[in-house]
Amino acid sequence: MNSADTTATHSNADAQELAKFSELAHRWWDPNSEFRPLHQINPLRLAWIDELAPLRGKQALDVGCGGGILAEAMAAKAEHVTGIDLAARPLGVARLHALESGVANLEYREIATEALAEERPARYDVVTCMEMLEHVPDPSAIVAACARLVRPGGWVFFSTLNRNPKSFLFAIVGAEYVLRLLPRGTHEYARFIRPSELTRWCRESALSVQASRGMEYNPLTRRYWLSGDTSVNYLIACRRPAE
Repeated sequence: MNSADTTATHSNADAQELAKFSELAHRWWDPNSEFRPLHQINPLRLAWIDELAPLRGKQALDVGCGGGILAEAMAAKAEHVTGIDLAARPLGVARLHALESGVANLEYREIATEALAEERPARYDVVTCMEMLEHVPDPSAIVAACARLVRPGGWVFFSTLNRNPKSFLFAIVGAEYVLRLLPRGTHEYARFIRPSELTRWCRESALSVQASRGMEYNPLTRRYWLSGDTSVNYLIACRRPAE
């Protein structure tokens, strides 16, 4: 860990959220664990990213990478991938899994997004921030930092949860209490983000929204798919204008 990592401020991090995911770190790569939904949706989100911003030969960054499920998948396509997080135990799991899998073009760092933006401005062709914004105190600051990290003409991808009665019913009551797809307390409804809010933060950070998709789930078939329905889970693709 370099000096930039150790001096990074944690002001835009929630200690309880970091502890929550750290406690489950050893189960991150178990496809039948609490992280099963991430394993199931990963091919969908990776394909959408690669369709809009082909990863081959690219420098990519995964913000809030956790145990590295998306970062490692992107490394199979990209020239090099950096994964960052402020939870040390999931990062340790990510590093070990990459080592065991023989993935050499992948680095993990324990550093705040804002600190990395100061260190590596305009470094990456593709920046992803998936299922992370709803877990930080100031998500707009993360959006702004991602905008600084991407190169002119590059792509930034976000995914999060909409804030409305339907998303409360589906993402919290349904997913955490009825279907038990996620541990209880995984999400806090007040932190969900409306698409209008996220797109406003993107515009304020000089990112141009290019596309959006919804993520749906059928509990009977246990199948996820992308659709035009952004009322619960949704993804947004943005570009930084070319200079």
